Amino acid sequence: MNALAENKTVLAHNDFFEILRNVEYKRLDTHKQVYLDFTGGNLYAKSQILEHQDLLINNILGNPHSTNPTSQLSTKLVEEARQKVIDYFNAEDYYCIFTQNASNALKIVGESYPFNEKSHFLLLADNHNSVNGIRQFCLSKGGKVTYAPIYYQDLRMDENFVMEKLQESENFENKLFAFPAQSNVSGVKHDLSWIKKAQDLGWDVLLDAAAFVPTNQLDLKEVKPDFVCVSFYKIFGYPTGIGCLLVNKEKFKKLQKPWFAGGTVSLVSVNAIHHFLINNHERFEDGTLNYLDIPAVKIGLDYIENIGIQRINERVASLRKYLFENLESLLHDNGRKLIQIFGPKDHQNLGGTIILGFYNEEGIRYEFEQIEEMANQHNISLRSGCFCNPGIDEVNNCLTDNELATYYSSHEQGDYKDMIKFLGKMRGATRISVGIATTKNDIDKLMNFIRELLNK
Repeated sequence: MNALAENKTVLAHNDFFEILRNVEYKRLDTHKQVYLDFTGGNLYAKSQILEHQDLLINNILGNPHSTNPTSQLSTKLVEEARQKVIDYFNAEDYYCIFTQNASNALKIVGESYPFNEKSHFLLLADNHNSVNGIRQFCLSKGGKVTYAPIYYQDLRMDENFVMEKLQESENFENKLFAFPAQSNVSGVKHDLSWIKKAQDLGWDVLLDAAAFVPTNQLDLKEVKPDFVCVSFYKIFGYPTGIGCLLVNKEKFKKLQKPWFAGGTVSLVSVNAIHHFLINNHERFEDGTLNYLDIPAVKIGLDYIENIGIQRINERVASLRKYLFENLESLLHDNGRKLIQIFGPKDHQNLGGTIILGFYNEEGIRYEFEQIEEMANQHNISLRSGCFCNPGIDEVNNCLTDNELATYYSSHEQGDYKDMIKFLGKMRGATRISVGIATTKNDIDKLMNFIRELLNK
């Protein structure tokens, strides 16, 4: 694309999203809020709420586990939403299991995967804690857990290490490899070709897609992980409390559910102490589904489709680049940088997330709580801390294995403040993430706030 055509495309995107902001997200400007935490949670559009409200006001919905008229309507709407999810991700080879969130989807995999003393759980150091937590299921059954490191310079995976571990596990029976399609902290998009590479070597693959799908199309005909977790409010803001686990039908029976609940059995006996689990998605949908909110999932996906995920992707990439270049340019008068941006310095294969630290003119780093408190005073919503991803935080703050081992072996309880004091090293950072409702004006307001820290 030549420069003129590219400029026209950018202008067209700007016009479209400025109108979208005014129509669907006007409340941001009404309340003079700058929202830059889209990885934490997306914002819902006004039209989504109105459509869902209309559905609830004009219908009578009952518990789906029946054949009465209100139950049948609920069942119909839930199954329409389920089919929409399958269509959206091109996932006809998968069961769509509705869950409370992505974490609950991951717990299903953790507690149901057949870990034993001949199992190996391999995962990236760049993983959300809800993936990290699966290691407890593996360890409790006597299995092996291995973390694949990420590089400090660009926070991408050590591919040689990953391949070495994938190849050396011939003596293990059940092997599970887990990684995020996109880091929830750095925004790095990890190469999805590792799915097939791992599978070709006899591994099952768990893909955490929660941070990836809000701005990227995931086509499960092109890439075919065995298990995929998604959180819908990350994509379109509303409703919260609903996610899904997509399970490849060929691997469905490999998940051995350790218990049963209402709605998950086709037959159960008290006197005989026997039960039969349902042989589809219902096996893992414990109790009564959130049948009032699940129809809003279809509304949300329709909304995203009407805008176009590729259009959203291009918009977010453009905003991130603009933000990055502004941040990089900030220098104190003595030449020291105000901002340290962790991770890649290019703009390739990245989501709309930037993680950073702030330094005063003497080169002393601000605590992340200070930055968030100051941003709060300007009605700017960003996020600070470790973002439920300790692996990246440990890399960014150069914490060694020995230092971590010393701390944990000498403490029965602890927190980040205590660790900072004990080790004399900083923890945490500031995360800024742009999204569908972000405008250039939002970024300019952020930059005005940040410039107040210059020469201090």
